[in-house]
Amino acid sequence: LFNMSRSYSLWVYQWGLACCAIEMGAAFGSPRYDVMRLGVIPLPASPRQADIMIVAGRVSQKMAPVLRQIYDQMMEPKWVISMGVCASSGGMFNNYAIVQGVDQIVPVDVYAPGCPPTPETLIHAIETLHQLIEDGEIMSRRKATGAGANVHIQEIAAGTYTPVVLGKR
Repeated sequence: LFNMSRSYSLWVYQWGLACCAIEMGAAFGSPRYDVMRLGVIPLPASPRQADIMIVAGRVSQKMAPVLRQIYDQMMEPKWVISMGVCASSGGMFNNYAIVQGVDQIVPVDVYAPGCPPTPETLIHAIETLHQLIEDGEIMSRRKATGAGANVHIQEIAAGTYTPVVLGKR
């Protein structure tokens, strides 16, 4: 019961760095997707109030220490969603200036693929994280290894996904 209540009262710190941030804004700001009904509160006032960090877009080498500092300021338990190909693997930017995967900086729990991922894919990633938190496995794994859950989901095409309401599958 404690894990279920924890999974449906999540505050999200949005770390939008590129075009994926536009899709993240569509998922959080438009009435069509309305992630607040899933128990996700976007835009906390500070990282100290956030439970989830969504890294959307490419992370430069200059931004990496700042990203880690913000992650360290978040309260435990905390989770990370890597949104998009650039955040997950560097994408098409295979050069010295771009971090080749945000998992080199922070432990990633769920990877949302796509370039950019659709809002449906982000909602699916959030629901996957909900299930991991509710099951309690992610908490024991983080305590034992310090690593993220490393769950890869499939991309969802726009208009083909019906979000789950309050954990009913």
